[in-house]
Amino acid sequence: MATSTFFIAVDWGTSHLRAYLCEVNAQSTLKLLAQRDGLGVVKANQNFEQTLIDTVAVWMQQYGNLPIYIAGQITSSIGWHETPYLECPINPEGLLSAAVTFECNRHTIKALPGTKCTLQNGLFDVMRGEELQILGFLKQNPEYQQGKILLCLPGTHTKWVLLNDGQITYFKTAMTGELYDLLCHQSVLIPNDCAEGEFDFKAFEQGCELTLGSDSGNLAHGIFSVRTRQLSKELTPVQAKAYLSGVLIGSDVRAARHASEWQLLSDTQVVVIGTKQLNKCFTTALKQIGVKCVEFDIKTATLSGFNYLFNLESKK
Repeated sequence: MATSTFFIAVDWGTSHLRAYLCEVNAQSTLKLLAQRDGLGVVKANQNFEQTLIDTVAVWMQQYGNLPIYIAGQITSSIGWHETPYLECPINPEGLLSAAVTFECNRHTIKALPGTKCTLQNGLFDVMRGEELQILGFLKQNPEYQQGKILLCLPGTHTKWVLLNDGQITYFKTAMTGELYDLLCHQSVLIPNDCAEGEFDFKAFEQGCELTLGSDSGNLAHGIFSVRTRQLSKELTPVQAKAYLSGVLIGSDVRAARHASEWQLLSDTQVVVIGTKQLNKCFTTALKQIGVKCVEFDIKTATLSGFNYLFNLESKK
């Protein structure tokens, strides 16, 4: 183990920065001491160094210069220090070998790589950060390192990932979360003065049913029903937001069901790794088509992945 048993882990995506102050004991077990949030890659306006330092400054004062590990969109072409994409199939345990190391304000930073694959239709897909979370999930649940397993990691850019004996073989990206945010805030669908309210799962399920049950999969027409169902007084604006979420997530699940890279049939199982709210949304949609689900917490997966890589580095 390294002389310092403390490090900072940063999950820095498109929408959010989440920094974690971590302590690792002699048994290589991680303890989360504190968490601080900051601006995502898009909102940071290229002020990445200052954004990071502002976020972790209070920890620097108390602990001095700690090693920092960063993963996510921050290591992409629109981020800070670009790292390579590793070609699938890939064992996520190998992420550290392709990390890019640099110095920032007397901190040593390791920026983790991303992953790329070519799908059966010839399209190219990429991800950054989710492979670390998959690593963490597998370390917490080693029984999933055998056979073919389909994972769903919902978020701004939802990832559907096929594992084969612990290796990432294929994945597909859906811009479900980003579309939801854009349509809520930059379209005619939801009134600008719409108040926040409790998420209406009944309205959400109605939205799922619309796109899951569509023979033509006409998402664009389905989205406009978010507006017309408010005009007809079937939905309040707060309910309409949940309904819109259902329309989009239903379409996402429908596409996953018809993917040629895996079999998503009734009675199969999907592991959903996300926040509590997103896990419930996706499992609700998946259960509508008879798919069994196992839920896992995304924060736990993230910290587990960082912990594995920190301990691996410490043993060098």
